[in-house]
Amino acid sequence: MTQEGQQAVQRAWREGAIRAGAEYVRRRITIDPITRLEGHGKIDIFLDEQGQVERAYFQVPELRGFEKFAEGRPAEEMPQITSRICGVCPTAHHMASTKTLDALYQVTPPPAARKIRELVYSTFMTEDHALHFYFLGGPDFVVGPTAPAAERNVLGVIARVGLEAGQKVIAMRRRLRELIALVGGKAVHPVLGLPGGVAKRLSPEDQARFQEVARDAVEFARFTLGLFQDVILKNPEYVDLIRGDAFTHRTYYMGLVDERNRVNFYDGRVRVVSPEGKELTTFAAADYLDHVAEHVEPWSYVKFCYLKPVGWKGFVDGPESGIYCVAPLARLNVADGMATPLAQEAYEQFYATLGGKPVHHTLANHWARVIELLYAAERMQELANDPEIVDPEVRTLPTATPRAGVGVVEAPRGTLFHHYETDERGVIQRANLIVATQNNAARIAMSVEKAAKGVLSGRELSEGLLNMVEMAFRAYDPCHACATHSLPGSMPLLLRLRDRQGNVLALLRRDHDGSLHRE
Repeated sequence: MTQEGQQAVQRAWREGAIRAGAEYVRRRITIDPITRLEGHGKIDIFLDEQGQVERAYFQVPELRGFEKFAEGRPAEEMPQITSRICGVCPTAHHMASTKTLDALYQVTPPPAARKIRELVYSTFMTEDHALHFYFLGGPDFVVGPTAPAAERNVLGVIARVGLEAGQKVIAMRRRLRELIALVGGKAVHPVLGLPGGVAKRLSPEDQARFQEVARDAVEFARFTLGLFQDVILKNPEYVDLIRGDAFTHRTYYMGLVDERNRVNFYDGRVRVVSPEGKELTTFAAADYLDHVAEHVEPWSYVKFCYLKPVGWKGFVDGPESGIYCVAPLARLNVADGMATPLAQEAYEQFYATLGGKPVHHTLANHWARVIELLYAAERMQELANDPEIVDPEVRTLPTATPRAGVGVVEAPRGTLFHHYETDERGVIQRANLIVATQNNAARIAMSVEKAAKGVLSGRELSEGLLNMVEMAFRAYDPCHACATHSLPGSMPLLLRLRDRQGNVLALLRRDHDGSLHRE
């Protein structure tokens, strides 16, 4: 950092001024709120006397507590209750919950019901991945990491790729959501899933609509992949950013795979590979507690998951640390390939370009997500063309006495576990949800700190550089309403008293240990 830059930062510390979207207080930079994600969060960055980044914390200062909300409720209400956790990924919770009811009541859905579920889920995954690329994470690349903040959004993307392309994005998402509502009852909070099946069969007319939209969705996904290649992969600066050390971590990876170890969003076994890409284990959803444990820190409402056989070694990567990653990059790393032809071609190009498996570059999640967008659209098309999907038999009525059940799906953000325990009447006694963002939480925290050190240290601060720190978490597409399950003893709090002109008159700070400080 230049002498002038150091003086500017020191002056900002003294004055408590606002600069480039961050607040500088003494040797502390706070980015609050962080943007383009679901939920709330902030980043605290602490500098040493030379202006180098000493520590950075990714903090989630909210608590939802849906596991407690579930207690005392009939289990069959859970697909509707849990879909209210988040308006971005309600279908993921709805489907994981429905599969948990299958296990709870020990019932197997008819083939048509299973295919209808996966069809709706593939439609949802197509729509959600498009949402993240065009609206949330993708603008950082399509528009530019250091472009003005007002342009790093879908409007900036449309300005970059053209109005016709923007209309295509909006129209495709609308059509996909209409299909979810057609079968699921609602686009945001579906009412499709029942223990042992689904609430509505698919008519031949419905099938025809899915076939038409699925065909267009495949072309849309190919267009998006082409856009990624033209705008991002042909820009050496972007490729260097993706492959840079500031956005790289060597961790374990987890994801669902089918019987041939190919990516599967709806069903399969959970597979874990090491930082070297070797299989560590595969397990069924019901055995997740033998493999996944949760660590709690006092400064966040998010629990930090780790691999139980490896153990918690702190916020470090490498084979000795139990920290792992889920989400699109992880799913590609744990799989031996994709189950559809166009996605398989893209999968092979991905690893050929980035130097083979596994890929450890956090920002490569964006490329992996576009490949998955193509897979979801292709799988949607396969299911829409399956003649069995219009079979009228769509439910097997449960007869067993419920006790416990575990369900798993791949949410857009990664592996999602639901676990319910009930009494003999099916009333929830205990619920445990391990969501994708919890699985990713430790790696997200590490990514934010490493990006802050790699991007900010020794450089003059700017809003664009701070946005590059935020890019470290956006790659994971985190969902913090889903992930906030920990209730620590005390949460940090910063309270400022200002006059009408906005001048700070007093500041009260509570640290995570509960101690109060007046400044």
